[in-house]
Amino acid sequence: MGYEFAIWFLIGAALVFFMQCGFAMVETGFTRAKSAGNIIMKNLMDFCIGTVVFIFLGFGLMLSEDYVMGIIGVPNLDILTNFSEFAKSGATSKFVFNLVFCATAATIVSGAMAERTKFSAYCIYSAVISAVVYPIEAGWVWNSNGWLAQMGFVDFAGSAAIHSVGGVTALIGATIVGPRIGKFTKDKDGKTVAHAIHGHSLTLSALGVFILWFGWYGFNGAACTTIEQLSSVFVTTTIAPAIATVTCMIYTWIKDGKPDVSMCMNASLAGLVAITAGCSNVDAFGSIIIGIVSGILVDFAVGFLDNILHIDDPVGAVAVHLFNGVWGTLAVGLFDVNTGLFYGGGVHQLGVQALGIACILVWTAILMIVVFQIIKHTMGLRVSKEEEIIGLDISEHGLASAYADFVPSIPNYIEEENYAVDVDGIKPAGISVGTDAIGKYTNISVICNEERFPVLKDTLAAIGVTGMTVSKVMGCGVEKGKSGIYRGVKTSMNLLPKVRVDIVVSTVDPGLVVAAARKALYTGNVGDGKIFVTNIDDVMRVRTGATGMVALNDEK
Repeated sequence: MGYEFAIWFLIGAALVFFMQCGFAMVETGFTRAKSAGNIIMKNLMDFCIGTVVFIFLGFGLMLSEDYVMGIIGVPNLDILTNFSEFAKSGATSKFVFNLVFCATAATIVSGAMAERTKFSAYCIYSAVISAVVYPIEAGWVWNSNGWLAQMGFVDFAGSAAIHSVGGVTALIGATIVGPRIGKFTKDKDGKTVAHAIHGHSLTLSALGVFILWFGWYGFNGAACTTIEQLSSVFVTTTIAPAIATVTCMIYTWIKDGKPDVSMCMNASLAGLVAITAGCSNVDAFGSIIIGIVSGILVDFAVGFLDNILHIDDPVGAVAVHLFNGVWGTLAVGLFDVNTGLFYGGGVHQLGVQALGIACILVWTAILMIVVFQIIKHTMGLRVSKEEEIIGLDISEHGLASAYADFVPSIPNYIEEENYAVDVDGIKPAGISVGTDAIGKYTNISVICNEERFPVLKDTLAAIGVTGMTVSKVMGCGVEKGKSGIYRGVKTSMNLLPKVRVDIVVSTVDPGLVVAAARKALYTGNVGDGKIFVTNIDDVMRVRTGATGMVALNDEK
């Protein structure tokens, strides 16, 4: 390797490190604002924790010269005990380069398990990925003594060794931790129905995609040793994601009637993942075919996970990294210009690729199932229902919001079914308006905790309340908010997220509404909420101009 490419090797590593920012932005944008700080923290820590464990264990397992039976390296601590010789040998460059790739494998998992995973649990399984899971299988691929490398397995930049590993770990983690509250419900026939939970910022996600695409030129190209090879990698790394995105746009436009913005973002990443294995070994035509398949495959995979497997992956990590990582690995056996099936190379390379990806997936799956199950049955993998509803920023980090002075316009709760309390025999509350209010107009404003809203909604429906206005508010009563910490300074979060429900009734006894609402909301704890009752002089329906009782009915 010439001097210039030695420098480019390190520049490429820096570009890959910058991709951590891209992953953080994509994941944050595709999830809700109440857990944005948690996601940023996880993306920061998987690199930092990964660095620690890679120093002491991971690097040796992966790239040790003492490699046992082509399977595993013998760790050493030369980076700490003999740094001068470690640097002279060129190992320092290899250390940084492989570390940033290792962090990428770990960070993929974060998005698939977002909004419901304990931060402490995340730190543990992220450390295991960086210390053991990734280094061992990556050594098979990229250590010259590794058994897959000896067989001629081709994974130039990591469709298998990085993306498939992160993707299958994300699949296992998302399955074991379970879906977010409200992601899946049962309809009246008992069929599971998937619901969209919108991320809070497509702008952030788009920024993340562009950062990742930019960094991917280093991801795929850093190991190149000639200008011809590097320029070829830049071409294939451009063509595949662009074709994938155009394909996905056309496909979703035809299928759904509109081009899907978020899915096209996922398609760009899917094309990048798929081309990563063969970026140095395929031509423009092969890149086009790989991109076309990726653009359709990512949409199929997202729907398959949602509607068939009922696995909640907020950012599409499994569809992007696992499905397209496997596809990209196998595509080498088809489109490699030297050994690919479609270029006269026969089926040998395809067989080697299939064997390699199968072994990598099995190794990762077995180890991570064990890790996740141990965490689940000891310290716990998932936060409580209440913590999930208020958001992981508050519950896990004592952070009021990742956005100063920002109140989400969309409530944090998600509707669930069969929440209504038993209203049989309930007696109207003794409020001043009483039964005399029937035939008049009475406004009932309920202030309650977000997690109790589904109960309230279904309970009011059970007594004949058919309309309500729901808004997200901030407030507190005698509970006085919560304490938190920001940059080491204690803060008082005097205003807590609440839901305000406004109901105007005329044919239903206001006292019955108040009694039913209290029964639905009561827990006995401070902060259960308040109910305000006021008289309304009149009401008008805007569309028709009707006033009074006619304006309140549901007739069209």
